Amino acid sequence: MRLSITRSLCAGSMFALVLGLSSAAVASEAPAAPSAAGDADLDAGLEVITVTAQKRSENLQNTPIAISVLSAKGLENRHVTSLLDLGDGAIPSLKVAPFFSRPGALIVNVRGVGVLSDSNQPARDQGVGVYVDGVYQGRAQGLGTALFDVENIEVLKGPQGTLFGRNTEGGAVNIVTKKPSGTYKLNATAGIGNYGSHKGEVHLDLPSFANIALKIDAVVAKRDPFVANPLSGQLGFNSYDKRGVHVEAYWKPSDSFSADLSADKSYDATSTLYLQQISAGTGLPAAASGSAAVLANTTSALFRASSKRASSAIVGVPQQASIGKAQGTRLSLEWKPADKLTLRSISSYREMTQTQYDNGSADTTLQQATVSAGVAPSFASFQFARMSLAPFRQNQVSQELQVIGEMPRFKYQAGGLYYVERVQDAAQAFNTMAMTSDVLGSAATVRSINYDAQTIQRASHVKTTSKGLYGQATYTPALLNDAAHLTVGARWTNDKKEGSLFLVNGAAPIVPVNGVNVQAPVLLNASWSRVDPMINLAVDASRDVHLYAKWSTGYRSGGANSRSLSYRAFNPETVSMFELGAKTEFWDHRARLNLAAYAGNYKNIQLDFSGLYEDVVNGVRVATTRTTTDTVNAPGTGHLKGFEAEFTLAPVDGLTLSASYAYNHVSIPATVNPFPQTGGVFITVPVPIYQVYTPEHSASATLDYETKVALGDAKLRFHLDGNYDSGFYANYTDSNYDTVTREVRYKQPKGDAALIFNGRVALADVAVGDAGAKLTFAVWARNLFNEEHLFYKSGSAAAGVSGFFNDPRTFGGEINIKF
Repeated sequence: MRLSITRSLCAGSMFALVLGLSSAAVASEAPAAPSAAGDADLDAGLEVITVTAQKRSENLQNTPIAISVLSAKGLENRHVTSLLDLGDGAIPSLKVAPFFSRPGALIVNVRGVGVLSDSNQPARDQGVGVYVDGVYQGRAQGLGTALFDVENIEVLKGPQGTLFGRNTEGGAVNIVTKKPSGTYKLNATAGIGNYGSHKGEVHLDLPSFANIALKIDAVVAKRDPFVANPLSGQLGFNSYDKRGVHVEAYWKPSDSFSADLSADKSYDATSTLYLQQISAGTGLPAAASGSAAVLANTTSALFRASSKRASSAIVGVPQQASIGKAQGTRLSLEWKPADKLTLRSISSYREMTQTQYDNGSADTTLQQATVSAGVAPSFASFQFARMSLAPFRQNQVSQELQVIGEMPRFKYQAGGLYYVERVQDAAQAFNTMAMTSDVLGSAATVRSINYDAQTIQRASHVKTTSKGLYGQATYTPALLNDAAHLTVGARWTNDKKEGSLFLVNGAAPIVPVNGVNVQAPVLLNASWSRVDPMINLAVDASRDVHLYAKWSTGYRSGGANSRSLSYRAFNPETVSMFELGAKTEFWDHRARLNLAAYAGNYKNIQLDFSGLYEDVVNGVRVATTRTTTDTVNAPGTGHLKGFEAEFTLAPVDGLTLSASYAYNHVSIPATVNPFPQTGGVFITVPVPIYQVYTPEHSASATLDYETKVALGDAKLRFHLDGNYDSGFYANYTDSNYDTVTREVRYKQPKGDAALIFNGRVALADVAVGDAGAKLTFAVWARNLFNEEHLFYKSGSAAAGVSGFFNDPRTFGGEINIKF
């Protein structure tokens, strides 16, 4: 698949061009006048998609927001176990990726906004809000757990600061689960696959009693490692073991009142990804201030650089599962005191713990041993295989109140939110292996350090308190046959973060107090207030053509970086975005084309820079071998622009074709690196910044076909999807600059472009017995053609490139029973 876009066209002109083509297509269909039956005839074509993006149930096509929806059927067809499986590009403007090598913590961004490249930060937040049944999920950890019985996943694109609040500057991912039905239903699935995988799901609805409907969900999914670990008794790389249970009770004593109580508990054990050395490096270029570093001449049988996905690590290392445990309760109350007035309350408590054992970089540290300043190195006692331990725990409580109502020519939503979160982290990092010989090819390796005996090297904690009030109203004036709708809204939010960095290098930090250095925690006490407005003008050009122009804002809260020695606060980053959109249907509702083009400003962007710790020894500043990270706000104003298109076609009964495309471009102002480069010299000029975890071009296409077979009501179903992205940068800056000329020495590599296919074939709804039970037999494959690419790259051709490969082909079969 080849995709291109003419960059000289601005987002607005692209939008106008495609909208013109769409309007012509709609006009050529000569749309019929509305029938007496209203919209009942819509069932003859594409299904109506219902979303809750504006706190009320609405038809997707009538909602003037850029939204992509992945239904329960779409998740099943793609064999999606967790949000991480959406990383292959099912929704082009949404990017999901693991934080470095840790699949237990996810990076989520929409339109290139909201990237939190270091997810182990108690005092930092994501820029895309993830919600499950209206409850905000406060941490990147815990997002990789298995999904329960999902109705659909709504991805709201662009700032959602008015209705969803803080940390939705890029958008929001709204996960809606299936509610208790009050009638007896069983939906159970069991399956197996390659790499020792197996999966089981049970969703049980019980008959209602005393106006209470009860539902129980249980899921389990397990897969062996993709990359073997040669060290006996140690876990391999990129495995998972997920399981969870969810219970929900829905009480509806009258038509005007309901109570929905749910509780869930999940377990997610994953092993780190394998950071594979791709090239050994050709030697470092000479600096103007010193000699070049060159690659040592060695023919190591132990060290192997390979551009192909490895099935076994070069050397065995200690490795165990990183375990995440999450649990929570939610109580949702709804009361309708009048016909067009609804009052809601959503109360929730959640807690989570996550251990992180990351020892996937032995390959790269071995490669570093082969680089010296022109002299063959001594490998005896060389330590490598850096283990990173980072336990993390969090709890949160939230309370939201909502008022949703209608008056003549007005629809409105208002509410308030109170949210308190407590988070604590700790970290240890050390080498676990050592060489015992100068001869790499025949060297034995041994465990060098007992990591259970290591002291905690850094630790922090923070309490976040957030309060918000919001209101939004839509007015339909008596003009143009009620075709125009003006929506205005705003939200006030106050965030407060209180905490401390209380361990650095295994001891309390040294801080100045009244001119004297003492050991004490470095404190964080910061607060920010903000108002996020929104204006949206929508016009119903016809029953099937809806146009809108929207301006909205959003922000990500400020905070502090727990990897920083100073632990100094940084400010919130903000997005202001203008968007034009069109939602259209034609060909008797068998075709749907939705378009959006946007442009905006991106300010105070939170950027991470890393360097070496500096200690003071006998009055002299000296670098250590340990790294530190600071977060700074980029100066000036960044810019955002992009275009999105989604097309769905049902040309004949049983066949559905769809395609979507996104162009997302982020421009970030050049920023000064606060850390010294090679030789301890600071680069005081701003350095270019890349857009990270954001492919400029991405696309997805699907084919679904269903036909009846000669087995009663049984059906044969085929699904195929293809997902493309043009690759992305994983790091903000080039990795090194010459200290005199300021020229780039190590150019930042970009991840590979990718085209991934997934498929599923099912014999569905085979009747069994007289009780109405139906069986479905299915086979599935992810990465059907076993395409391999490096989605994450770091290093350079001179210093050597390492990276993470995408998952290899996985496949399996499953059986499902429903009655």
